[in-house]
This record gives sequence, C-alpha cells and structure tokens, in this order.
Amino acid sequence: MRAVCFVKSVPDTETRVRLSGDRLDKSEIKYILNPYDEFAVEEAVRKKEANIVEEIVIISMGPARAQEAIRSALAMGGDRGVHIEDDALDGSDAFVTAKVLVEAFNKEGGLDNFQLLMFGQRAIDGDTWSVPEMVAEMLGIPAVTNIVKLDIEGEKATAVRMVEGGEEVFEVELPAVFAGRKGLNEPRYPSLPNIMKAKRKPITKYTISDLGLSPDDVGKSGSFTEVLKYELPPARTAGRKVEGEPEEVVEELIKFLREEAKVL
Repeated sequence: MRAVCFVKSVPDTETRVRLSGDRLDKSEIKYILNPYDEFAVEEAVRKKEANIVEEIVIISMGPARAQEAIRSALAMGGDRGVHIEDDALDGSDAFVTAKVLVEAFNKEGGLDNFQLLMFGQRAIDGDTWSVPEMVAEMLGIPAVTNIVKLDIEGEKATAVRMVEGGEEVFEVELPAVFAGRKGLNEPRYPSLPNIMKAKRKPITKYTISDLGLSPDDVGKSGSFTEVLKYELPPARTAGRKVEGEPEEVVEELIKFLREEAKVL
C-alpha cells in the first residue's frame, strides 16, 4: 500500500498581517508547513512504521516556497516529493487547486498506485475546508474528514470522525481520502539527521503543461471564486465601565443595550 499526503505552504500563525493598499503585503511573511497537514503526514508515517504503508509521497502546489513545506514533510518521514509550480496558478481557488492536485496525483500513477490519500482538515490561510472533498469527488472515491482515529486492515479502513456532541465511525473501502485534525495524533519534531536526509530526497517538479492543463484551466480563468480585496477589521473602540449600586448598574446596562447598542 502506498500513501500520498497533500500539503500546503501557509503563513506562520505568528506572522503579523500587513496590507499594501487592498492587497496582502507578503514581503515579510514567514511561511511554514500547514499545521493541520502535519497530522496527515504523521499518520501516514505511523502507518509506514507499522508496515502498512510502503511509500509516502508528498504533493504540494504553489510557488518556490512550497518546497520548504515539502522538505518539512519529508523530514517527518516522507519518501519523495512532488511540486507543482507555474505562474499561471496565481489566483487559483479551491476548485482549481483540487483539479491540479488530482492531475498531479494521476501523473504519479493515481488510484492504481496509491490507496491512502491524506490531507489536513483545513489550511489556515484560505480556510475553505473543501479541497479534500473536491479531490475525492473528482476521483470518485470515499472521503472522511475531521477524523481523530484511523485504522487500516487489508483493503478497508475504519475512521472516527468528530461531530457536535459525539463522534461517527465510518468503514470505507480503499482507496479513500482522509482529512485529519487535532487529536488524530501528535506530530513529531524532525530530528537533525532526518532534516539533513530530507535535503537529499528527490522532488519532482511539474508545470501545468506537464499535467495536460492550459492557462485557461487554472488561475483566475479556471476559478469560480476570486478574492477582490483584503481589509483589516475596524479598530476596537474603548470599553465602557459602569459603576454604582447593582440596581443602578443593571438599569444603565439595559438602557445602553437598548438605545445605543440596539440589541434589545
């Protein structure tokens, strides 16, 4: 059995967001491997350590910096990487991203070569929560998202998914897509020797033409959605302090909520 992990390069959660006009200023942004993708990679590595998975391929779409995310996943235990880089991909939405990832996956052998397709539950930048499901739909295979447990036996997998107030248990035939979240495992910190080994692991590079796609198929041309602009939330106003006897405080608060905040 072989596994593929789809990963993304995203801004560090500690990066301060700056705007240049109505666009993001990316000049000082530090990029990292999407934290949710770490759960996906860790689960695949654990399955390899349990002799369930033979090979783990890391696939990422994005500019040159995406290679850093791929190397991070390789340092965790991935075997080789695939990087799709093309200027025409600028402006791609979730649908185009899924389509390009599927074409790269098929270029690597597709469902004849891979049975376990792992994603992070979401990417912390776009936050669309949709790419894993789109990939599964395009490939015509099952998808279980939001999982906190994954067991594989033969050609079947049992996945536990968190839902409000409880959990759901799914049994699916492989190949299938799984999207992990916090609670699935505890991602490892790559050791220095593994970081050094990751630098020597092969990364195959594809452009959209290598995947049989044209500029009209990707980027803004092929997308159903487009980001028109970015803007910061309005500055928070100063708080208001009400003092006095309890009866007076309650009366003043009710008056404020009714007449000024207009929520009553």
